[in-house]
Amino acid sequence: MKKKLLVLLFFFGISFAYAQTKVSGYVYDEFNEPVAFANILFKGSTEGTISNEDGRFYLESENTWDILIVSFLGYERQEIKLEQKVNYDLKFILKEEAGALDAVLIVTGKQSKKASENPAIRILKKIWERKRKNGLQQFKQYEYDKYEKVEFDLNTIDSALIKSKLFKGMEFVFEEVDTSSITGKTYLPIFLNEAVSKVYGDNLIKKEKNDLKGNKNSGFSNNQMIIDFIDDLYADFNIYDNYLKFFDKSFVSPLSRTGVQTYNYVLSDSAFIDNKWCYNIVYYPRRKNELTFKGDFWVNDSTYAIKDINLQASKSANINWVKEIYIEQEFEVLNDTLFLIKRDYMLSDFALNKKEKSRGVYGKRTTLYDNYVFDKPKDEAFYDVEVYNYNEDAYNRDDDFWVQNRMESLNKDEKGVYKMLDTLKTVKKFKRLYNVGSILASGYIEVPSLNMDIGPIFSIFGFNEVEGTRIRAGGRTYFGPNDLWRVEGFLAYGFRDDKFKYGISGKWLIDKKNRLIISGGNRRDVEQIGANLTASTDVLGRNLASSAVVNTSVNDKLTSVNITTLGVEIEPSKNFVLRTSGTYRTLNSASPTFSLDYNDPESATGISSEVKQFETALSLSYFPNRKMTGYGVERRTANDGFASLFAQVTRGDQAFFNSDFNYTKVQFSYIQPWQVGGFGRLTTTIEAGKTFGEVPLALLSVVPGNQSYFSIYNTFPQLDFYEFITDTYASLHLEHNFNGRFFSRIPFLKQYNLRAIIGIRGVWGDLSADNIALNSTGNPVETPLIAPNDQMYYEYSVGVGNIFKILRIDFNFRGNYLDTPDARPFGVTGSFGFSF
Repeated sequence: MKKKLLVLLFFFGISFAYAQTKVSGYVYDEFNEPVAFANILFKGSTEGTISNEDGRFYLESENTWDILIVSFLGYERQEIKLEQKVNYDLKFILKEEAGALDAVLIVTGKQSKKASENPAIRILKKIWERKRKNGLQQFKQYEYDKYEKVEFDLNTIDSALIKSKLFKGMEFVFEEVDTSSITGKTYLPIFLNEAVSKVYGDNLIKKEKNDLKGNKNSGFSNNQMIIDFIDDLYADFNIYDNYLKFFDKSFVSPLSRTGVQTYNYVLSDSAFIDNKWCYNIVYYPRRKNELTFKGDFWVNDSTYAIKDINLQASKSANINWVKEIYIEQEFEVLNDTLFLIKRDYMLSDFALNKKEKSRGVYGKRTTLYDNYVFDKPKDEAFYDVEVYNYNEDAYNRDDDFWVQNRMESLNKDEKGVYKMLDTLKTVKKFKRLYNVGSILASGYIEVPSLNMDIGPIFSIFGFNEVEGTRIRAGGRTYFGPNDLWRVEGFLAYGFRDDKFKYGISGKWLIDKKNRLIISGGNRRDVEQIGANLTASTDVLGRNLASSAVVNTSVNDKLTSVNITTLGVEIEPSKNFVLRTSGTYRTLNSASPTFSLDYNDPESATGISSEVKQFETALSLSYFPNRKMTGYGVERRTANDGFASLFAQVTRGDQAFFNSDFNYTKVQFSYIQPWQVGGFGRLTTTIEAGKTFGEVPLALLSVVPGNQSYFSIYNTFPQLDFYEFITDTYASLHLEHNFNGRFFSRIPFLKQYNLRAIIGIRGVWGDLSADNIALNSTGNPVETPLIAPNDQMYYEYSVGVGNIFKILRIDFNFRGNYLDTPDARPFGVTGSFGFSF
């Protein structure tokens, strides 16, 4: 998610049709009070909108209209003559109907939740009863054509922006700007992506397949990360679901079965739509700061299927960097019982703050659906997703293809964005701005002339007790994001130990179909191996524990490692990865105050300080519902919220390379995020492992402590490194982020959009008598061999997130083993990051 937000912030940094009729204004009653959710419509058309909570509205059309209708239940309808094509800041006063003075509907305040008192609730219950009988759920199989258009626009264009130094030399981009039909703000298109697909689904086996036929985009055509970011940003949703996920947050749907606890509902109007009698229901939130919408929907009186719906996110909703979300969905009536989605429109206003005049970026998605076919069965194997499914032809369709397959013609500004962006990419200043954004998103500085990247820049500086101040320089080959091979390396130097460290590795994708990859490398470095239960398979992997600038306790239990690895991995089915590797390593203490000694009868002194070990490993990883970007030897994750299962068997063998020990280690981990409706996200992690055989401290399983002031998931922040050592262990981590659900109910805190986070974590472990004897040498700096076997060690924490939108602070409490020398019963950790 952090990478996605950096991409979006880059749009902020760098960040044409002419409508025939435009009108904006306010609707008030006779007492000068705003009329919320009044209907505004061009007479003789179906083009309209509703006023917001302040009575404000904006409406535009590509056609010319000269009469505007303003109406609301309980008030006299008004027809206003439009003298000009552009009419701004008009004021309309609605008068109460003479025959309905005793039954005026006031759409404010709390509405009844009882069906006996509120007709809107009675209609809502009918919707719940029939929602599984409407739409695609009626059929065994379905297929349809889908056209999607996504556009990003720089909004709130004014003279100050046009004359700013940022756009000096690029003023031509402002030759044509237009006004949003939703917000009334000026905007300039900066990115456009079109996609044509054929979608197949089977409700019996609950599988769906999206066959991409064509994709075309402007501005950042070769940056697959941005394209996939947009795809994940605007994931499809079903309005009938109880919760709708946008920007990693779960909004309560106005059609949710829990909606009556979250929304007020008012039966506002009724009318014929496409020759079907429909009811109009207005809804708005019962409380501020929650992830809710306001708007209205039209529902058929016999099938109780939604005909039209619009949703506008509450401005007080606890979501960052998004000032406004507006959604429209239209459903087509095919017969008396069948309503299918025809058009889906979503507008998001991304901005650094929610002030009315703040500048930002519009993200607009329009999706059209057509050519529905039902009950046409296909083999189950048809829906299997291939590991390598990149269709290069789909990204190189000619103009004739797009003319034939667009379900909606491009308007003037959409046609212009292709030409404008092609010109913009030739401007040197734009290239520099683009490169800055690319560096922030990837962490690497691109050097095209050498086909390599320098970085990652975030790893240049570090500090620990052994190396003192540490500097690191690295690089990698880079011919493009989908390189079939890659070589990378680094060189580091510690000013205290006066030693150079280095690492080099290479990867080669031999077979794209099953992602057969061979890899290998060597690294000589200083590492905190007591910070993870499962060792990384990345030979160049770095650990924050050995390079954090400030620590809660002395961080001197570091190990000098010399590791050489050769590995092979394959992905026989999507998101299922098999890997086998052979590794030879030497391990010894990097500090005079830390001992890795063990009893060795074959040594002249009876004690050895260095471990030389060869081991083979076989691991299985499975990531259900994971989406990846690219198809080269290295890919990036394009989504989050998926589970991760990992199992590994490691075998150490004395028969190879004069190794020191025979042993077998078995490990398992399972990470699962759960979206708990509107109550936030729960993340659970289970880990277990056992080592069979006698091994020294360097090869045992150390419960991961955290001596930094950073909140690091899957570690124990109140444990020091090597405080607990095991050869058998089981751990559980639970962390729940309420996403504002808790603080939104506290009056004096809800305005700050804070997010409550709670966590509990525990570990049980044991250490055999043989391993204790092997590692008990009498060295004065010997690490105490303690395992949490008397009772499970546990911690709990209470945190506050979203402080200033980027800061999280956790208050951590140690639950037991408080009599351990130098035990830390309480601590504070924090983290920074961008999130919605």
